[in-house]
Amino acid sequence: MSLADSWGSAPASPIGFEGYEKRLEITLSDAPVFVDPCGRGLRALSREQIDSFLDLAKCTIVSHLSNKHFDSYVLSESSLFVYPHKVVLKTCGTTKLLLSIPRILELAAELSLPVLSVKYSRGMFIFPGAQPSPHRSFSEEVSVLNSFFGGLKSGGNAYVIGDAFKPKKKWHVYYATEEPEQPMVTLEMCMTGLDAKKAEVFFKDSTDGSCSSAKEMTMLSGISEIIPEMEICDFEFDPCGYSMNGIYGPAVSTIHVTPEEGFSYASYEAMNFNPSSLVYDDLIKKVLACFCPSDFSVAVTIFGGHGFAKSWAKGAEVDSYMCDDLVEQELPGGGVLMYQSFTAVTPGAVSPRSTLDGWNSDGAEMVAKSKEMSVCWEGEKAAKKKDADA
Repeated sequence: MSLADSWGSAPASPIGFEGYEKRLEITLSDAPVFVDPCGRGLRALSREQIDSFLDLAKCTIVSHLSNKHFDSYVLSESSLFVYPHKVVLKTCGTTKLLLSIPRILELAAELSLPVLSVKYSRGMFIFPGAQPSPHRSFSEEVSVLNSFFGGLKSGGNAYVIGDAFKPKKKWHVYYATEEPEQPMVTLEMCMTGLDAKKAEVFFKDSTDGSCSSAKEMTMLSGISEIIPEMEICDFEFDPCGYSMNGIYGPAVSTIHVTPEEGFSYASYEAMNFNPSSLVYDDLIKKVLACFCPSDFSVAVTIFGGHGFAKSWAKGAEVDSYMCDDLVEQELPGGGVLMYQSFTAVTPGAVSPRSTLDGWNSDGAEMVAKSKEMSVCWEGEKAAKKKDADA
């Protein structure tokens, strides 16, 4: 019996659509030159082979855009990016992302591409009870991830970061690596409580009777101006919803929007860009202008050190938002995760103190007793805590 067969299914939420994505990033080492003389790596996979692991995750390709560096796919539930030595799969709703792992690893092995590292991340689901196995809890997800990647040199390391007094604002991360990774910065941004006027743009049929296309949504929302150099592949859903992938050289950005009132959500991601070419605060402000959320979080993963990351290695400061939490978490292999959460406030509001959540050695979720520590799956590891008002 396959891994997919061993997990039951869960009905879709009767309340609303789950916007928060699950994100899996698997990085691979080079194949021997005589096996892959052109260095195509994963880009040598056929559409049929790609569909074979997307089917397991319960999503399909709806649009495609490529350049000389990588292939990008807009999916029925979020996005897929395929580089020669990296695959990033991001899925929302009640998809079963982790069930794609065995097939991805099988295809990588056929191409003689050994695993270098894996990173899994997600926020706190809006409708956690609607998630199917193996996504019913983070402990369940970590168990699956460890079964595939726990044998890497670093071992599996899992973290739950966030304010203990705000359980809906938690960031979940799993990371394992064989050796230090190449320098790279990745931004993951999650927004809830979208402004009604901003969200209205992402309904296919507007209140005045007109019909909007994905291209119009991209322009009217201001998304096209976030990083103007990006070539955008966008897609509108019926009756509402929006996804886009942007590509520029090896860099990628992606946006996914669930605009319905009561569970509105938007995400923004940028990866593999030159950190000297983008100013962290400025980029965040451009994204916020498109959605005006009541709450948002940012998670910046840095490989290559603070000097390489430039402005991305410090906390963001955003007008009209209060920083609820600011955490700097070290990752194995020299990586760093910078996490912040924000709430829209009136002028003069004072930021409360925050704590970290973690996991004990038995895999049970817990609140870290010390405000200076986070607890990871394999044991306690220090997390540098910065003052939110610094």
